[in-house]
Amino acid sequence: MAKQKSKLPFDGKGGTVVIQRRLLASEAYLKLTPYAKVLIHLIHRHWTPAGPVGFGVRQAEREIPCSNKPAIRAFKELEKSGFIVKVDESLFCSRTQSKARTWRLTWMPCWRNRAPTNDWEKARE
Repeated sequence: MAKQKSKLPFDGKGGTVVIQRRLLASEAYLKLTPYAKVLIHLIHRHWTPAGPVGFGVRQAEREIPCSNKPAIRAFKELEKSGFIVKVDESLFCSRTQSKARTWRLTWMPCWRNRAPTNDWEKARE
């Protein structure tokens, strides 16, 4: 007998972002500052299985919205808590195209067909 398709009302046009309940209920997540909690969802919105997420401080400033210092602190907090890992550093060049830092989300599968590492479960302050 074949499984019947789900008739749940997911958005078919813009996509759906799904996050684990155990992550949202974890002590590591609950200890995050409000800026870091917003940033984790903004970065997650850009995740694809094709590669790391390019998301920089300026983009965080615009989308949170906040100034430079809280955005930088939010990135550092997520990195220290094990939710994100830096893959590539940012690059600014006035002659060529600049690029934002790229991040791996530890609760999501990696672009090289690797399972999530869930570093946020292991991170202790």
